[in-house]
Amino acid sequence: MAKIIHIDLDDSALPPPTPEIEQERKVAMFDLLEDNSFVLPERDSKEVPIGPYRLGLSIRQKRLVFEINTENGEAAGEFHLSLGPFRQVVKDYFLICESYFDAVKTAAPNQIETIDMARRGIHDEGARILQERLEGKAEVDYDTSRRLFTLICVLHFGG
Repeated sequence: MAKIIHIDLDDSALPPPTPEIEQERKVAMFDLLEDNSFVLPERDSKEVPIGPYRLGLSIRQKRLVFEINTENGEAAGEFHLSLGPFRQVVKDYFLICESYFDAVKTAAPNQIETIDMARRGIHDEGARILQERLEGKAEVDYDTSRRLFTLICVLHFGG
């Protein structure tokens, strides 16, 4: 049961998302809850409560905060990640998404496909950075990392 069963995304301090950003958030959360892998490794020789987990994601004081609780609401862990390593890839991702959303309205299918391939490449880079940053804190599979990266982007929106 090493998985996430609930996500609280604290976007309360952010401006209302665009319809496209809201759709990305909904899809990422749905897909993440449907299929994910999330393991908290033993740290400092302390036993870690086993999952399933409830995950809280927020940005506080320019840090990405993961609050992990058990299914029953008991604290299982908390860690903070610097946003610095994510800044450029998030910025690039938003720019390419904007181009993609614009292209879908007017561009030829081959142009849309080219932009979408670039968008996926940047998204993959963000997922890779997240997996590296989580090393020693949480173990996630590739698809889980991609979906969590999408949620990190949502938290950056307007921030």
